[in-house]
Amino acid sequence: MPQPKGAYGRLAEQSAGKDTTIGHWELMGLVSPNPFPTYPNGFPQELISAFEERMGRKALGNYPASGTVIIEELGRQHLQTGYPIVYTSADSVFQIAAHEEVISPSELYRICQIARELLVGEHRVARVIARPFIGEPGQFVRTANRRDFSALPPRPTVLDRLKQAGYQVMGVGKIGDIFAMKGLTDSIHTEDNRDGLDKILQAMHTIFERGLLLANLGDFDTRYGHRNNPQGYAQALEAFDARLPEIMRVLQERDILIITADHGCDPTIAHTDHTREYVPCLVTGASVRPAVDLGTRPTFADVGATIAQLMNVQKPDFGTGFAEEILL
Repeated sequence: MPQPKGAYGRLAEQSAGKDTTIGHWELMGLVSPNPFPTYPNGFPQELISAFEERMGRKALGNYPASGTVIIEELGRQHLQTGYPIVYTSADSVFQIAAHEEVISPSELYRICQIARELLVGEHRVARVIARPFIGEPGQFVRTANRRDFSALPPRPTVLDRLKQAGYQVMGVGKIGDIFAMKGLTDSIHTEDNRDGLDKILQAMHTIFERGLLLANLGDFDTRYGHRNNPQGYAQALEAFDARLPEIMRVLQERDILIITADHGCDPTIAHTDHTREYVPCLVTGASVRPAVDLGTRPTFADVGATIAQLMNVQKPDFGTGFAEEILL
């Protein structure tokens, strides 16, 4: 654009990995030198046996798979036996799928908590994910009752600094799950991108006052990136762009909006997993200088360091803030 309204740049990931948890942690100032474990051949049998004993039933699956594919492959057997479906992916996740009429979401969450307690030490995966679904064989559909049980950040993030300083720290979407509520004062669940944007606007109009509102819009990843659907991805971007002015109109004089991402999820690549690539960093607000080129930043943590500068709290262990570059 000849006259951009805000600052722009891109961020490189410094952490080892490309998953949701590590990406969000790095954005908030925590670089992870070691990736979480992954299981291309499924989880060790001793771990699955301990899991089955604790939850009081057998488990189906235990292999890497697409979530929508594996419920079609094992859904009928799940309905017949009542056994939950366990699977993973190229990322560090222990996923458990169950039909809501066979295992209620609340019971599935309890089962996930059992898995989270077992997955420690060398098997400390980034997330245990509850994947409820409904429907009949051939027509199974995952519901919005997904819940993530993340590993705790090993060190304080910018969220902890802000909370300690008395700021409101609100998570919208799966932020509360990703950070296991550490450093958050509020958490709002969302169903999809549209609902996420509605909840962001509602919070800005009502309950959000002074602090950081951190939101995750997951449809780009779960519905389109992982499904190799570039057309759907493009339409989702256009839908977000169409509503972005709504958010910009309710920004107060000292508010600053940062748009970025926690990892890539290329819908055109020959697999369905996350991709390690640069992520955008777009910054706007009444106090932001227009047309500032932030360049290629060496770490996502520059976002967290900038937030710390803007809100006058202790900077995180990693990252270089760019507040001086963008402020009028």
